[in-house]
Amino acid sequence: MYFRLTIVILLFLYSATAFTNQQRYERLILSTQIFTQAVINDTAVTHQEYVKLSNDQAWLAVMNERLKYFKPDQNERNAFLRTVFYEATRAGLDPQLILSIIQIESGFRKYAVSHAGARGYMQIMPFWVDTIGDTNHNLFHLRVNLRYGCMILRHYLNKENGDYFRALGRYNGSLGQPEYPRLVFKAWRDTWYYPGSTV
Repeated sequence: MYFRLTIVILLFLYSATAFTNQQRYERLILSTQIFTQAVINDTAVTHQEYVKLSNDQAWLAVMNERLKYFKPDQNERNAFLRTVFYEATRAGLDPQLILSIIQIESGFRKYAVSHAGARGYMQIMPFWVDTIGDTNHNLFHLRVNLRYGCMILRHYLNKENGDYFRALGRYNGSLGQPEYPRLVFKAWRDTWYYPGSTV
């Protein structure tokens, strides 16, 4: 009798845990349904889309100047910055944080590939396409890459209750090690700081 009761309790606990994990997974999927509901491609955010989110033209001008070293072409710079701002903002993230991550992850190289196979500006691992996206998504496409990166970081920030240090560690696959978060924080503070930034 005692043995049977123990088995029932263990099965209940296992089912409850599995259900909780499934709920977490479903929340992630629901929060990323935009991947399958809309076509995301290599097209940058337009100026009209940008101004709907921000009428701070000074941000664009300031960041444009700072990004010159990495992206000499002004049109490409503008398009890139508008898209970073848009995708970061829609994920509830500081655009300057995203610029910092991109600097550390890829040095602003669109076609960067790590030794582990991570791709693009924000170094997205291909398994994320199966997890939250669509097999037609190209991780080298500007908007696809930024949307994945921002959504993944948002997910980890939620998981870590807003702890940037731990969320960045998870994003980079180096949880518990200080080097990567420190590099991002330094870039965020020294290069990309902007009044109103959360750093």
